[in-house]
Amino acid sequence: MWDPAKYLAFADHRSRPFHDLVARIGATTPRRVVDLGCGPGTLTGALVARWPGAVVEALDSSPEMVAAARERGLDARVQDVTTWEPEPDTDVVVTNAVLQWVPGHEALLRRWVGALPSGAWLGMQVPGNFDGPSHAVTWALIARSWPELAGSVRVSPVLGPEGYADVLAAAEVDAWETTYLQRLTGEDAVLEWITGTALRPVRAALDDTAWAEFRAQLAPLLRAEYPQRPDGTTWFPFRRVFAVARVR
Repeated sequence: MWDPAKYLAFADHRSRPFHDLVARIGATTPRRVVDLGCGPGTLTGALVARWPGAVVEALDSSPEMVAAARERGLDARVQDVTTWEPEPDTDVVVTNAVLQWVPGHEALLRRWVGALPSGAWLGMQVPGNFDGPSHAVTWALIARSWPELAGSVRVSPVLGPEGYADVLAAAEVDAWETTYLQRLTGEDAVLEWITGTALRPVRAALDDTAWAEFRAQLAPLLRAEYPQRPDGTTWFPFRRVFAVARVR
């Protein structure tokens, strides 16, 4: 289950890649814009503001996230990305930090490009830090002390920029990666960050007591990898992978 409040705890850091992605989409007067995996809808409003003449759809597989988006006045509904198909007038599709949760999403991208009208834009962004220390120490802890959680581990479920460029080669493609040096605040800041994303399947598999014990074991490992600075902040490098495709 997604927790909108936990996800929004780092809203500024999570929103920057979205804006960097959308800035590379060159659509001027699209008819329909789809935010595929809209989360709580905080960023969908930027799509409404940029393209006020478009029909803007907000879709997410989480009922909790959709409820939060509807509270913001958005036309949001529950939708599984694996079964979504674009309407004939869909000119822009944005999927931000979603496809890392979808095994085999390369086939989805090819399908969407094939179904979108000529001139349509597809923009995607996924986290690319699955080989980073935050994940490596987590998976090592699971393998060593929590083997029953092995099914929660997905190592490097995304491609690099060249991989997505190949997947989207039927269109005009712009693919790149960026590592953001994020300055986090608070105690166990990296643990709190990944609790809202990568650790979601782990949290879902554990009761409250086991979850507290898991966090207690993981926290010092993450502190060793990401030491808190004297001013109380923590540097957290975070790689993200982007691709923007324009259908021929």
